[in-house]
Formats: sequence, structure tokens, C-alpha cells
Amino acid sequence: MSVKTKLSFMISFIVFLLLIVNVILNEYSTRVNIKAEVESNMTHISEQIAASVAQHTREYELLQSVFDEKLKMASAETAKRLQDSANPVTSEQLGQLASQLGVTQLSLIVPIDGEYIIKQSSDSQLSGLNMKSLGKPEQLLKQGLTNHSSEALQRLGYYFWSGPIEINTASTTMAYPGKWGFYMLNDQESIIGSYIQNNQTEGYGEINSPTSVLSQTMTNNLIILEISGFNPLLFGKEPVGEIPKMTSAQQMAEHPVSFGSYHYRQPQMDERNILAASRGQNVFRYTTVQGKDVIKSFVKVAAPVPYVIGLVLDGQPLTNKIDEQRNNQIFISAILLIIVVFCSYWLSDILIRPIRSILWKINEVSYGRFDNSIEVKRKDELGQLAQRVNAMSKNLGIYMTKLKLAFEENRSMKEYLESFINHTTDAIHVVDLSGRITQVNRAFEQLFGYTADEATGHTLPLVPEHLHMEELQMMEGLKSGKHLTARETIRVNKSGEWIAVSVTTSPIRDKHGTIHAIASITRDMTGRNKMEELLRRSEKLTTVGQLAAGVAHEIRNPLTTLRGFLQLQLETNKLNTRHVDIMLSELDRINLIVGEFLILAKPQATRFEEKDVRFILGDVISLLDSQAHLCDIEFIANFNMDSCLISCEENQLKQVFINLLKNAIEAMPDGGEIQVSIDSKGSSEVSVSIIDEGIGIPEEMISKLGDPFFTGKDSGTGLGIMVSQRIIESHHGMMEIKSKVDVGTTVTITLPLIQKPREETSEDQPNHVQ
Repeated sequence: MSVKTKLSFMISFIVFLLLIVNVILNEYSTRVNIKAEVESNMTHISEQIAASVAQHTREYELLQSVFDEKLKMASAETAKRLQDSANPVTSEQLGQLASQLGVTQLSLIVPIDGEYIIKQSSDSQLSGLNMKSLGKPEQLLKQGLTNHSSEALQRLGYYFWSGPIEINTASTTMAYPGKWGFYMLNDQESIIGSYIQNNQTEGYGEINSPTSVLSQTMTNNLIILEISGFNPLLFGKEPVGEIPKMTSAQQMAEHPVSFGSYHYRQPQMDERNILAASRGQNVFRYTTVQGKDVIKSFVKVAAPVPYVIGLVLDGQPLTNKIDEQRNNQIFISAILLIIVVFCSYWLSDILIRPIRSILWKINEVSYGRFDNSIEVKRKDELGQLAQRVNAMSKNLGIYMTKLKLAFEENRSMKEYLESFINHTTDAIHVVDLSGRITQVNRAFEQLFGYTADEATGHTLPLVPEHLHMEELQMMEGLKSGKHLTARETIRVNKSGEWIAVSVTTSPIRDKHGTIHAIASITRDMTGRNKMEELLRRSEKLTTVGQLAAGVAHEIRNPLTTLRGFLQLQLETNKLNTRHVDIMLSELDRINLIVGEFLILAKPQATRFEEKDVRFILGDVISLLDSQAHLCDIEFIANFNMDSCLISCEENQLKQVFINLLKNAIEAMPDGGEIQVSIDSKGSSEVSVSIIDEGIGIPEEMISKLGDPFFTGKDSGTGLGIMVSQRIIESHHGMMEIKSKVDVGTTVTITLPLIQKPREETSEDQPNHVQ
């Protein structure tokens, strides 16, 4: 297929698609507009019908009141004459009276054995008949008597009741059509029945009844198949039954279908639509009834009572109109498509001519011939394209020359990089995402013992089994974009020996940024590790020296206490067993201190217990009290009365308190007071403060306290504060030192309390030492 044919086909196909879209959109628009128009017309017709029904109802109610008043006056006048006459009434008298009062018939009705018999009537044919034979008049009679008892009727003065106007074409007076009224005499033993025959009402009914209005509407609109008036309160709950021909507000409230007809029935669906319409929503339904496509509408009307007007419209004209519109559009589109096919073929031929010249030039370029140019005679876009093709050909000739030079440079660079990779001392290997090695250098062969042929295309066991999971996690992190720094680990060579190495892993990405391989640079760390081991041994010797100095310093404290007790006993020449117990405990403390400093040099498990810091500090004060008296120093203790339970290692805290109190004693050569206090800081922390009146510490030295071998004393090593700080940190606490020269030093230790309530008894309280 030639380009011209393809171009013509593409243009025709695009136009074809556009025409199809146009037909679809046009049909959719036509359907929407026609449906909107039909629904608007149906709503308008429903409103017109509603207005006619409302007018008829008002006129019908007026006619009812006129006939009611006429029947009532005739009945009352008849009752008056019957009561004034002492003789029984005759049919002739009732006939004359009916003629005078302008009614069709007057009858005297008496109850006999539960039945109602016409005793006398202006119509001789009715005399002696049972009211039951008249049908509806008897129902109306009994209904009035049932609604109100005779006593109530007499008490209220309500002697008269009547029925609605009924329309019928029957001509006999035996039939019910017309209007009946009943009047109860004062003796309550007889009832006067008055009747106006239907020939006085049927003219009104034929002209003004809803049936005539609906018939006229359907005649003017032939597509309207049915008009109905629905009572939404009764429809679906009671059978449709007989539809009234003359409609009053009362009848509309008593019948499911108040007027019109109901032949196109879909009760369940109609009931839902009527209910929706009764809520104020106009409902339109497109359906099929009795094999006929119809449109049903339901519109709510508020007067004279709330009801719904239903219209049934023939759907076939709507379908025919839509089909006609669609067929017209298809015909027009087909004509346009035929025109476009011929025009596109002719136009494509014109467009293709200059392209052939351009195609010739491109073929020349494809064979590497860049010298020949296209002869350009046009100034339109195709002429500009031909000029660009000539320029492109010229530039390609230049670029081809440059590419050849760049190729030679790339080849030289590749050889250089390969030489660099192969001669570096670090082992380099590249693996794909499945773990197979794709490239190695010479250092890799020397380090792991595998040749390039043995490694390439295979998965080698370079990682020990116990590090497989760690290595897998590293690779997953690398693939997810995580940056990995150099890490020291273990690798296995071909002979199975473990090698300490440093590994740097990085991803290799393609031009789209997707990882397709992973490169690893492995450095042998055996020599460096040996040097680090020598350094660690040297540091260990230094630490041992520090610990030795610290042990000597800390053992001096309890030895001083022992010396003080022994001097006191020599002076008093008495053996105090309490002092002996204390000296023995101090000897035990010397042993414990040595063990604690060994723990600092070599970390071991520490056993923490729940202790009250008041008792620990109280024991330390008792321990150093004698030494304090020898130095003319007095301890002033002020302890919180509440329980101060902490989780601690008791001997370590005693070591801290002894060190701090010993430093305070040494800082007061002239004696004085050392205040020791314990206060709770809320419910989470306890604060221990030791305040002396010594020589103080210069401000510039406070920040350096805790550094090994830094001290302000001539004979100190500076390890005491360092050890104390480490112990407090291991207990998750803080130690703060504040001092002023010639004023004194305050050391505050904050420790966390155990978060559980505990009630203290009087025995739990520590002794205050003065």
C-alpha cells in the first residue's frame, strides 16, 4: 500500500470516526431534548387537568349544596304537613307535594322487623317495596342512622342527611342515579325519603364532569392514551373498584382512583411512583404495558385535596422522531464521507510529491552519501523541511567525522579503565540482580583464588553461612535506594579460609536510573587488623594504670576510717564492739571497692535492687562520722520524710557518697558544717545535695572535673569524680557541681524514683545525724 493510499485512508478514517461521534452526540442530544420537551408538555397538561378538576370540584360542591338545601326544605315541609294532618297520607298527596316542592319523588319509610319498607310514595310503583331493592339508597339510609343514633339526632336537631349526586343514563325511577335525602320525623318511627332524578343532574355531569374534560384533552392530544387521578394514601392499599364519574373532594379522598380510567396498569411500579410524586417529585417512567411502549408521568396536585395526576403517553411517536433524526444524520454523514474520500485521495497526491524528493535524500544519507542536496523550489513547510534535510545531511557528515574520533577516544579510555581495574590492589567484581558474577579483576582472582572463567556466570560462596541473612538485608536496602558505606565483614576464599575484609557496595544503573547490576570493592583488612590489635593492647595497659591509681585512691578512704576508729580506741583504752563491726564492714568495703574498679575495667553484669536512698546515705554518714569529728566537722542531715525508693547497686552508690563526702571533708581544713539533704522532685525523681563550707573550686576548673588525672588537690588523681560520674550515669541519673572560691561547693545528684506507691512505717525512717 502506497503512502498516498495510506494518507487518504487515514484522513477518511479520522473523518469517519468524527462523523460517527457526531451521529452519536446528535442522537443523544435529540433524545435528551425530545424527552425534556415531552416531559415538560406532560407536566403542563397535568397542570391544566388539575385546574379543570379543581374548577369542576368547586362547581360540583356548589351543586351538591343547592340540591341538599332543596331536598332538606322539601323533606321538612313534607314532615310539617304530615304532622298537621290527622289522616294518613296517600300516594296522590305525596305526588302533589313533590310536584309543588320541585322534587322527583317523596316517600314515607317505616322500619318493620329490622327492614325499611316504603309505606307510601309519590311513585305508586315504590309503595310497599323494601328499601333493599333500591340498593344504594338503603345503604345511605342505614349509614346515616349508624353514624348518629336516634337520640343523638334528636338532641342535636340533626334530622336530615343526604348522599352524593350520582350520574347514570338509566331512565327508570327504580334506579339509584340522582340524589337522595332522608329526614327523620319527631316520633322517630318513620322517615321521609326525598329524591331528585338524574335527568336534572346529568346535563351538568356530561358537560362539566372530569370525564368530559379528560375526553376532550385526549381528543386534542391523540398520543395521550390515559389520564388518571390517584389518591396516594389509598392506592395500593385498597382495590381500585368503581371510578366516580362526578368527583367531589370527599370522593377523591375515598377512592384509590378518583377520576379518569386505569387500563394501563402496573400496580407495584405505579405505587412506588405515586408515592414519590406525593413527596413533590415529578416522576416520568419509560416502560412497556400490554406490548405497547408508553411514557408514564406522575405529578402531585395539592387542591382540592392532595392527589396525583397520572398520564400515559404513547411512546411510539417519540421513538419514530428519534429514528427519523438518526436516519437523517446517517444519510448526511454518508454523503460527507464519500466526498471526503475523493478529496483526501486528491489532496494526498499533492502532499506526497515533495516528500518523494525528501525520501530520495534520506536514502542517500542512509548509504553514507552526504554530498548531494535537494533542489528546493517551495517556500511552505515542505520546502522548509527539504532545507532542514539538506542541513541535516551536511551536519551528519561533520558529526560522522567527530564520531569516528570519539570512538577512538572511547576505545583508548576503555583500555585505560580496564588496565586500572585490573592493576588495582582492591578486588572488584560485578554481579547481576540474580547474584551471578559478570565481571572480575585480577585482584579478585588473587584474593579469592578463583579464575575469571571460574567466576564469570556463576554464583560463588563468598559470604559465610552465618552472614547470609545480613548480606541479603544489605542487598535489599541497596536495591531500594539506600546508600551503603564501607563495612568490615568476613569473606570466604576458594580454599574455605575466612578473610577479614572491608566491602564497599554500590549499584550500577542504566540510562533510565534502574538498577541492573551491583559492584563490590573488597579490600583485605588482615594487616590493618593486626595493627589495631596492637593499639588495643596498648590502650588496655593505659586503662590498667588508671584503674590501679583509682583503686589506690578509693581504698585510702576506708583505711582512713579504720585508722580513726583504732586511734579512738587506743585513746579511750576501750574495746567498742560497735566500732569493731564497723571496721569489719570497712574491710569488706575495701574488697568490694577493688571488685567495683575491676568492673569498670572489664564490664560485667550489675545486680540492681530496690533500695531507699535515705538508708544508703545514712549508712555512709555513720561510717564517716568519726573521721568528721576528728577534723572538727559536723554533718547536718535533712532527709525527706517520704519514701525514696530507687533501683540501684547499693555498694556503687555508697562509693559515690563516700567519695563526695571525703572530698568535702578534705576541702574544709578549718572544720565547719557539711549539709546533706534529700528532697523529692515530684513523683519521678529524688535529689541528693551535699553542701560544704570549704575552699571551693575555681570556675574554669569545674568543666574539667571528671577528666582522668585532672585534680585540684596536690595528692589526688582525678579518678574519683570520673568513677562517680560513670556510676551515676549507669543509674540513669545526673550529677551537677557548683562552687565558689572561699564560699563552698554544692554537689547535686538526681536519681529516678521507682514508679509504685509504698506506705512507710515509723521503722522505715532513717536516723538523723547531727
